[in-house]
Amino acid sequence: MPPAGQCLLWFGLVLASVCASLESAAPSNSTTGAALALAQISGPLNVLLIIVDDLRPSLGCYGDKAIRSPNIDQLASRSLLFQNAFAQQAVCAPSRVSFLTGRRPDTTRLYDFNSYWRIHAGNFSTIPQYFKENGYVTMSVGKVFHPGISSNYSDDSPYSWSFPPYHPSSEKYENTKTCRGPDGQLHANLLCPVDVADVPEGTLPDKQSTEQAIRLLEKMKTSASPFFLAVGYHKPHIPFRYPKEFQKLYPLENITLAPDPQVPAGLPPVAYNPWMDIRQREDVQALNLSVPYGPIPVDFQRKIRQSYFASVSYLDTQVGHLLSALDDLQLTNSTIIAFASDHGRRVMDLVELLSLSPTLAGLAGLHVPPRCPVPSFHVQLCREGQNLGKHFQLQDLGEDPHLRGNPRESIAYSQYPRPADYPQWNSDKPSLKDIKVMGYSIRTIDYRYTVWVGFDPREFLANFSDVHAGELYFVDSDPLQDHNMYNDSQGRDLLQSLMP
Repeated sequence: MPPAGQCLLWFGLVLASVCASLESAAPSNSTTGAALALAQISGPLNVLLIIVDDLRPSLGCYGDKAIRSPNIDQLASRSLLFQNAFAQQAVCAPSRVSFLTGRRPDTTRLYDFNSYWRIHAGNFSTIPQYFKENGYVTMSVGKVFHPGISSNYSDDSPYSWSFPPYHPSSEKYENTKTCRGPDGQLHANLLCPVDVADVPEGTLPDKQSTEQAIRLLEKMKTSASPFFLAVGYHKPHIPFRYPKEFQKLYPLENITLAPDPQVPAGLPPVAYNPWMDIRQREDVQALNLSVPYGPIPVDFQRKIRQSYFASVSYLDTQVGHLLSALDDLQLTNSTIIAFASDHGRRVMDLVELLSLSPTLAGLAGLHVPPRCPVPSFHVQLCREGQNLGKHFQLQDLGEDPHLRGNPRESIAYSQYPRPADYPQWNSDKPSLKDIKVMGYSIRTIDYRYTVWVGFDPREFLANFSDVHAGELYFVDSDPLQDHNMYNDSQGRDLLQSLMP
């Protein structure tokens, strides 16, 4: 596993409107070859938003020949595929609240799982709420908002949804002892291929979510109102709990190791993620790994990759069932499909997942909310992301003036809270009160620059004069980001121009 400092967590983001044929984006420039004709459709467009948990670009449409993902690949083939997109934070709740509100974590003031932004920061509108207020029936299935305090124990109901959100009854077993180990006993393991007939309720959460989403589509087929349906899948998030037949797609002897497993010599300790959530799984605990840098045995590395790939293929079948139902119900031609996951890939035009909200509004023909002032805590409806309508070459959507200019000037931002300058038990997911350091990353086509600065969790303030560490990687010459140039003379001029 790569250390956290090497991962900006790129998002694979597909935006598709299949009311007209879309050519695939060219692999070197996601702005070319895409056209969309909305004039043939009478009435408002529906929206199907598919949110996947922790999916990196291990997909055929991203050039990974080892992965079997035919359904997602087919969707990508008639979509605009963004290959260089970035998450705002590498934790579920903050990231989801960010792209569903169109605001950055420093505005939502959510960096962990333990507060509700409407109370904690401001009564901000969400993208489903905006569609709801514009006559849409809005529905949530599975993991859309992160459950718990961060969505007010209600998935932000009733603000965002026309009906109470649906959660699969079997999701409560995801982290329990349902994994049959070599000893024949049940364990709470990281690696968890199962016989579905033998697990509690005889089903899995993502299967239940697909079934519920199809039922809702059937109901909406005869509805006079347009719909906004968000479907959140759990896989391939850990634990890798999936039907065991998918493991057969990936024989262990064919699994290659990660190309860059070593911790870079110049990586600041604050940037390293010790992956404590993985270490808590019973099968990983049995390895007796040293903390924080202890390497995982090679044979177990292969098993992890095998189960991740199998989880991706399992997810792909669920996406296939959902899209087939959309076709069978003859809803495809009037539906915008957006597919978003937790990782992307470095190629050309930079976008941020933050831009999902204004772009969906624009594609659906709604007025795109105005850009937020600074500060914007008092403003209920605005957005900090860009409207990516220009990528679809839609003249009636209007171009965001912030998209004009040289594409080399595009910048994406991400951030990473840490409790200390060195890895510790809560480094990957610190609570707000424990955050002492905040990493801010700027990513361009040419480089990734991260500065780790002091942070006051009571005032939500970063102190950019209190620099704890820095990273600078030139991604063309160092694509795996192994050589930190922060303290090198080559990067000093650049750093001076970037400092806040």
